[in-house]
Amino acid sequence: MTDRAIGVRVRFAPSPTGDLHIGNARIALINWLFARQAGGLFLLRLDDTDAARSRAEYADAIEKDLRWLGLDWDAGPIRQSDRLARYAEAAEALKTAGRLYPCWESEEELAAKRKQRLARGLAPVYDRAALALTEEQRGRAFASGKPPYWRFRLSDGEIAWEDLVLGRRIVKLTAISDPVLIRADGTPLYTFASAVDDLDFGVSHIIRGEDHVTNTGVQLDILAALGADISAFRFAHLPLLVDATGEPLSKRLGSLSLRALRADGVMPEALAGYLARLGTPDEAVPGLPHELVAGFDLGRFGHSPPRFDIRQLLALNRRVLQTTPFASLRDRLPEGATEAFWHAVRGNLDLLSEARTWWEVVTGRIVPPPLLEEAAFLRAALDTLPPEPWDETTAKAWAQRLSAATGRRGRALWRPLRLALTGEEHGPDMAALLPLMGRNRVTSRLQCALGQTP
Repeated sequence: MTDRAIGVRVRFAPSPTGDLHIGNARIALINWLFARQAGGLFLLRLDDTDAARSRAEYADAIEKDLRWLGLDWDAGPIRQSDRLARYAEAAEALKTAGRLYPCWESEEELAAKRKQRLARGLAPVYDRAALALTEEQRGRAFASGKPPYWRFRLSDGEIAWEDLVLGRRIVKLTAISDPVLIRADGTPLYTFASAVDDLDFGVSHIIRGEDHVTNTGVQLDILAALGADISAFRFAHLPLLVDATGEPLSKRLGSLSLRALRADGVMPEALAGYLARLGTPDEAVPGLPHELVAGFDLGRFGHSPPRFDIRQLLALNRRVLQTTPFASLRDRLPEGATEAFWHAVRGNLDLLSEARTWWEVVTGRIVPPPLLEEAAFLRAALDTLPPEPWDETTAKAWAQRLSAATGRRGRALWRPLRLALTGEEHGPDMAALLPLMGRNRVTSRLQCALGQTP
C-alpha cells in the first residue's frame, strides 16, 4: 500500500483511551492545515493496541470532536487493532534479521539493574543481557513456558534529521535502552506499530509533539531495519503547550477536553483560530479550518513552549458569538429563546453556555439583592415605570422620567436599576432587556429590592 509518489501525506494518530485534549487537537489541526495547503492527504489512525484502556466510545468521541472542529480525513479511521497480523509479519522479519530478540527479565529485575548502574555512575540503559544468552540458555528459557517480550537491537551511533520546526536534531542511539516492541502477550507497542503504519501508508510528513523526538530516532532505526528509505520521511516536532505559569498543560484537566469546551459553548471558529496561530508570532483570528489554510505556515512556529491562555481563547470566542446568527445555533439556546433575546445578549457572552444565565434573568425567578440604601430611588423608579406595550424606546423614556424625578442620570441612575433587575453590575443593554422582561417582572424585582413581597 506504500505510495510515496503522491506528495504530502500526513496522519493524526490518537489513542482512544480518553477524551481528545486541547494539545492533541492542536496537533490534528496543524497536520490538517499542512496537508490541505500542500494539496496532500490527511489520514486518521487510531492507535488502539492497548486493549485494556482503549474504548469504542472514546474512538467515536474523537471522530465527533474532530468533525466539530471542522476537520475531515481522506482515509480512516485506520485501527491498529485490525492490523495485528501485519505487525506480526514485520516482527518476524526483524527476528530473522537478528534485530528483535527475546527477553525474560521481570520488572523487579530490570529495576534492580537500573539501580546498580546508577550507583556505578552509568546511564540506566538496558545491558542487553538477553542478547548475550547462548542458544542453550535461550532454549531453556523458551522451554520454561514463560513467554518472552521482544526488544529491538538499536544500531550503534546516532540518527540525525533536519526538523521542520526545531532545526537539526540528533538522537544518540547508544544512550537509549533497546526498546520493547512486542509485549509478552504478543501485542505490539506504539513505537513499533506506528513505524510500520507510517511505512505501509506512505506517510511523508510526521508532525507531532516535541516529546516524541527520541521516539523519532528509534522509529527511524526501526524503519531502516524494515528496509525503508528513511530519507523519504520529514519530521516536525512542535513544542508542547504550557499553562499560564509555564507548567506542562496536563491532559488530566477535563475542562480542556474538546468535549468540555464544546459543552461550555466554545465555538469551533474560535478554537481553530486560536490553535492555528498558537506558538507563532502572528495574531490569532477566528475561522474554521478551511478558512485558515491560506494563512498557514509551519515555518512560523517557534522553539519555545507556547502558553495556552484561556482568556485569549474566550476573547476570540466572544468575537465569534457577536456575529453568529440566531438560526445557526437556535437548538443550542435555552428552550423558548427568541431571536430578539439572542441579539440582546450575544455581545456580552464569552461562552454560549452563559446565555442560560441571561435567559433566566429575562424569563425566570431570580431574586435580586436587597438595595435598601436605594429605597427612595427605587420607589421613584416604580412610580415612573411607563405603561406597556414596551419596546426598545422604553428604557430611554423611563430614564428621562426617573431623572426628572430624582436628578440622577447615567451610571448613578442605571447601576441600581441594573442590580435590582438583573442581579449583575454589568450586562447587555437594558434597552434590549426591558421589553424581554416585561412590566410585571420589572415591578416584582423592584419590590424585592425594596424588601417587599411582590
